[in-house]
Amino acid sequence: MFAAVLVLLGGLVLGWPGRAGAAADPLLSRGKAATASSTEGSSYAAGKAFDGSATTRWASEEGKDPQWLRVDLGANATVSRVKLSWEAAYAKAYRLEVSADGVTWTAIAEEKAGNGGTDDWAGLAGKGRYVRMYGTARGTAYGYSLFELEVYGALSGGPSPTGSPTGPSGGAFTVVAAGDIAAQCTASDSGCAHPRTAALAQQIDPRFYLTMGDNQYDDARLADFKNYYDKSWGAFKAKTHPVPGNHETYDPAGSLAGYKAYFGSIAYPQGKSWYSFDEGNWHFVALDSNAFDQSAQIDWLKADLAANAKKCVAAYWHHPLYSSGGHGNDPVSRPVWRILYDARADLVLNGHDHHYERFAPQNPDGKAAADGIVEIVGGMGGAEPYPIEQVQPNSQKRISGDYGVLKLDFTDSGYGWTYVGADGQVKDTGPTYSCH
Repeated sequence: MFAAVLVLLGGLVLGWPGRAGAAADPLLSRGKAATASSTEGSSYAAGKAFDGSATTRWASEEGKDPQWLRVDLGANATVSRVKLSWEAAYAKAYRLEVSADGVTWTAIAEEKAGNGGTDDWAGLAGKGRYVRMYGTARGTAYGYSLFELEVYGALSGGPSPTGSPTGPSGGAFTVVAAGDIAAQCTASDSGCAHPRTAALAQQIDPRFYLTMGDNQYDDARLADFKNYYDKSWGAFKAKTHPVPGNHETYDPAGSLAGYKAYFGSIAYPQGKSWYSFDEGNWHFVALDSNAFDQSAQIDWLKADLAANAKKCVAAYWHHPLYSSGGHGNDPVSRPVWRILYDARADLVLNGHDHHYERFAPQNPDGKAAADGIVEIVGGMGGAEPYPIEQVQPNSQKRISGDYGVLKLDFTDSGYGWTYVGADGQVKDTGPTYSCH
């Protein structure tokens, strides 16, 4: 009888699960990284549908089909229930889909005659890391808008969403990172990439943003920061932890002059162009690789790491020690790598070469090592791509030509990441690592 009522009221296709009742499985999606096909504006970012608030919402741009909203659960999961709380701009027709890689999707439920309000799909049996609502027909002349999209189930690494090294934990958070960003162009130029990577970065709505140098081309003058970077990545400057690249040193007003004038205390929170900060169980070290020959920075780094009480350590700067791109390996970073390796650091992020590349854990001498540091080159934020030239040992994946951002997911005891293209598609998913 209940199934008949569902057919009459909801126009459901027979064979799909029902939409009622509570599931015992825990909520997996709260606070997780989210992306969307579009947003109505910065106040309606994708993450607003996963923040636990009944007053904030995601909203797509108006008048266009299809549109989608996606959440990254941080690990593979069995999805048993999805609850959607619609704003007045609801979906008349949509699918709920799951994916292991963010590329290939499988439908686990479908609505063909929605009427808004709350849709509570129970009894599902989807498996994947990513869950999305894929709207195919709007119920109004506006767009699609959700106060909340809640995903329930069990992570593959265990029955609970907390305390598992392979899944989210109480201190879990997401970070977006990229280097080599603002070419001298704006969104009015169809070939301009940094507005598109900025839009993607903002849709993900992370805890904060990291930039790995060469934030502004070509000479990083203050006027250029204001004319280009500020009109894209500047939208979330207050949530950004930058470091300088070599192009920041070319400013005719003086090395790092425009960089310092634009970012101010955001880039100099401890009075120098290098600094550190903590988030959750992680210690982040922001370094200026233009000044690795200065004893002041090296002495500070040793003291900073000696005083660190966090289990996990990530560092980021511009020039990579290892790279298969045009610039290749830069030995200027080797002494810093050795200091970080001795301190049992886990992750290094770099830019400089304009491609994406990830390396297996290795030591400062380039030897694969289980206790080594994972390096990711992420110089794909908007500057012209560089080709891959000489593949280095321990390089696991290389992508050139696609602009995008790193979406890094940190837990109290480990991390993982995806490389998301400016088109919103996941181009690569890295391994999940536990902290040393």
